[in-house]
Amino acid sequence: MTPADAQGVDAVVARIRSVYSRWRRDTTVAQMRADWDALFFERGEAERQMVDASGVRCQWVRAPQADRTKVIVYFHGGGFQIGSLDSHGELMARLSRESGVSVLGVDYRLAPEHRFPAPVDDAETVIDWLHSQGFDATRIALAGDSAGGGLALSLLLRLQEHGKPQPAAAYLLSAWTDLTASGASYENRAAVDPLNQKPMLLLMARAYMGERKDPEHPQASPRFADASQLGALPPLLLQVGEREVVASDTEDFAARVVAAGGHAQVQVWPAMIHVFQQFPAELPAACEALALGARFLATHLGGDLSGKTSS
Repeated sequence: MTPADAQGVDAVVARIRSVYSRWRRDTTVAQMRADWDALFFERGEAERQMVDASGVRCQWVRAPQADRTKVIVYFHGGGFQIGSLDSHGELMARLSRESGVSVLGVDYRLAPEHRFPAPVDDAETVIDWLHSQGFDATRIALAGDSAGGGLALSLLLRLQEHGKPQPAAAYLLSAWTDLTASGASYENRAAVDPLNQKPMLLLMARAYMGERKDPEHPQASPRFADASQLGALPPLLLQVGEREVVASDTEDFAARVVAAGGHAQVQVWPAMIHVFQQFPAELPAACEALALGARFLATHLGGDLSGKTSS
């Protein structure tokens, strides 16, 4: 970790905790969403266009000269309860710039108003809409962070279930793949994670699933998918910070994919925190990680990155 990263992580943690510290038991979900959007709101250099994808609100995010014949579908994080196109605007703009590809951000429905499987339904609707617009599966890739990373995987499993073609690849940032929080990292990394802890994540999982739904359902917790499903997934790149209680969600899931004959590459970033890629202004590691993720997706979409540079 560079000195700039070390100093930047401390500043990032302080910023996030300043928001968490204002939330009380009576804080409304609407206020939490507004606070989260304000914390992250940066537009980035990109053209933006809202679009109705068969009833699902989405946004095209295109850096200058982005290829409009290929698309990275992005699912934002936020525990299925917060997060938005605004909170992830800069991340999507950078992903478009680094990949040279158009990004389509998905404003899927959130809990507690809309519980599982509403986000998975929305994700499938968006893919069907893209097909109707002339994008075949080879020109579609997926990306997402935290709950959005888990949602991207849930979508891939849903597409398998319905006999639909898989997108070309998926890039997953601190993906939440196990809503039961059963991985070893929930215990052995609790002392080093400054942002998330098992009790909070279980509460968020319960809000998403409700009391009567099984959190081990593969389209809620992809870690529990059958080996036959995991082996049929497209190539995956998974990034996670070393200081994350959800590290097992990445490591255990990827190990199961590889054991099933699939392709999953894991990058564990030393000293980094949950979805550190969302702080490119403060963390050089975030810029590097996003550039690697963008290159991975562009390569599987058949892109030419010979002239791309990172900053």
